[in-house]
Amino acid sequence: MKGIRIEAYQNLVNYKKPTSFQLKESYPLPPYSTVIGMVHAACGFTSYVPMQVSIQGKYHSKVNDLWTRYEFAGSSYEQGRHQLKIELSDGKAHGITRGVSTTELLVDVELILHVVPEDEQYIPIIVEALKSPEEYLSLGRREDLLQVNLVKEVEITSERTKRRQPVPYDIFMPHAIAEEKGIYKKNGTSYRLNKTYELIEIAKGKQIRQWEKVNVFHVPATLTNIMYGRKELEFDEDGFTVLLA
Repeated sequence: MKGIRIEAYQNLVNYKKPTSFQLKESYPLPPYSTVIGMVHAACGFTSYVPMQVSIQGKYHSKVNDLWTRYEFAGSSYEQGRHQLKIELSDGKAHGITRGVSTTELLVDVELILHVVPEDEQYIPIIVEALKSPEEYLSLGRREDLLQVNLVKEVEITSERTKRRQPVPYDIFMPHAIAEEKGIYKKNGTSYRLNKTYELIEIAKGKQIRQWEKVNVFHVPATLTNIMYGRKELEFDEDGFTVLLA
C-alpha cells in the first residue's frame, strides 16, 4: 500500500474541541476531520476524496491566550447591558455583548501524519499540492500556520513486531485496531473524533452536518504505554508506525 508521510511543525495551535466554548480547549493532536480538511484545501478538492489518515506527534507545553469575544443572541438592545448596537431596517435594534475569553494553545507541536487516499492516482496530486501550495497552509484555526518540513511518498507494509516497545510519539490509536489486533496495553484518554460528514436536511432549506465518528485512544509517548510484541502492525518504509482510520 502506498501513502504519503508529512512531517510538520506548528508554533502555537488550537485543535478545538467542539463542546468547549468559554475556554476553547484543544485536542492534544489534530482530529481526522482537521487533517482531511487541510489536505482538501491545499489540493483545491471541491468534493470529498476518500482517504485514511494516521496521526501522531508531540508538543512541548500549553499556554492560555486571551481573545475578544462578541456574543450575539438576537436580543433587543439595552443601554448599559450591551456594548454594541445594531440598527435594523424596521427601526428596532439588536445588542451585542463584548467580553474576553480564553483559548488553550499547544506550543512547539511536531506532527507525523500519514495520508492514504483510496485511489492512489491522487498521491502525486497531494504531494505536489503540499510541496507547492497556492497559499499558506494552516491546521487548526485559520491563523495556525503549518510549517511542512517533509512530504514523502512511502510504501506501507505489515510487519510482525519482535518485542514489546514503548510508543515513540503521542498517537491516536483507533479502538478497532487496538481491540482487533490486541496490540496495546490500554492506558490513554478515549476520544470520539470527527472524520467526515454528510449534509442532512432537517427542515425545508435547512441542513446540518452529520459526522462520521472514530473512537480512539490518545496514547501519550511514555514508557508506561507499551505496544505488545509479536503482533502485526503497519509501518512505513522508514519505520514510522501507521495506524489508519
